Amino acid sequence: MASFRTALLAIAATALSLATTPAALANGLSFTNYTTAQGLANNNVQGVYASGSSIYAATTGGLSISTNGGNSFTNYTTSNGLGGNVVIDVYASGSTIYAATFGGLSISTDGGNSFINYTTSDGLGSDDVASVYAIGSSIYAATNGGLSISTNGGNSFNNYTTSNGLGSNFVREIYAGGSTIYAATSGGLSISSSGGISFANYTTSNGLGSINVRAIYLDGSTIYAATRGGLSISTNGGNSFTNYTTSNGLGDNVLFDVYASGSTIYAATFGGLSISTDGGNSFTNYTTSDGLGSNNVVGVYASGSNIYVATLGGLSIAQQSDPTPSAVPGPLPLFGAASAFGFSRKLRRRLRAAATASPCC
Repeated sequence: MASFRTALLAIAATALSLATTPAALANGLSFTNYTTAQGLANNNVQGVYASGSSIYAATTGGLSISTNGGNSFTNYTTSNGLGGNVVIDVYASGSTIYAATFGGLSISTDGGNSFINYTTSDGLGSDDVASVYAIGSSIYAATNGGLSISTNGGNSFNNYTTSNGLGSNFVREIYAGGSTIYAATSGGLSISSSGGISFANYTTSNGLGSINVRAIYLDGSTIYAATRGGLSISTNGGNSFTNYTTSNGLGDNVLFDVYASGSTIYAATFGGLSISTDGGNSFTNYTTSDGLGSNNVVGVYASGSNIYVATLGGLSIAQQSDPTPSAVPGPLPLFGAASAFGFSRKLRRRLRAAATASPCC
């Protein structure tokens, strides 16, 4: 657990950036950066979720919520019941908020004013929770001790590990649709069609850029895996992947997150935000010269007409240049195939690298 905490804390300086959707890409993107000056608990933002004008930012100083598009934030901490002030991920549905923290999975049903915290005593694989999303009474938590699933709103969890076929117990992110679950682990991309009872694990032998998978996203039947060795894309259920790297224009081969809509792909890299409009064959990379808070981009999320980008230097916002932007499907967290389940996907963060060191793990 110590190594996990070290890796996540090393992740530290993370913040977010918000830009416009594909319609504006033809004219380029320009960002304005927002920080603690606007009320963020910390510029180290580990994750983000947005719905309408509300933005939920998981920071290393608490959970910051804005109801006015990011102009100002209200911060929630352990004094409100959070398991820890180091919040790694957040997802929200209505007035219910799910926060993945270093001290457990915290759930609020009153907009963040108070939280109930769930830990290993409730069946979680570890109190160090890296990612979370929920649909109805089902909650999925990626932990340092496996993939934990609750079907009763968090009252109890069943934990799945390498004994169930996971590539590693170090789970970075999850994505689900129906009984199919996709787990990004430090030992490969693990897929279950049995609700977690058993997994098939996919690695570099299947074409992944690295077995170290940091994030996973689905758009229809296409699988996007953000790895430490590039962006890997599969159109046949994971049996084989095509890997894209800096040779295709990515800002860096170390990826932290990925989001896609049709042929447009957004890749969070340690060298900028890379966007492709041709399915990954070529990317345009955006950096601080375009207004991003940092070239170290650790997360990306699109909702409505906006794109949210997590960097190590603040929350950046770019105005949509097209008055009639093209819609971006609500994420699954799940989007794509999962959108059929009514998900409005949150940003996957997942694990970030230190601002002053090369990415870990």
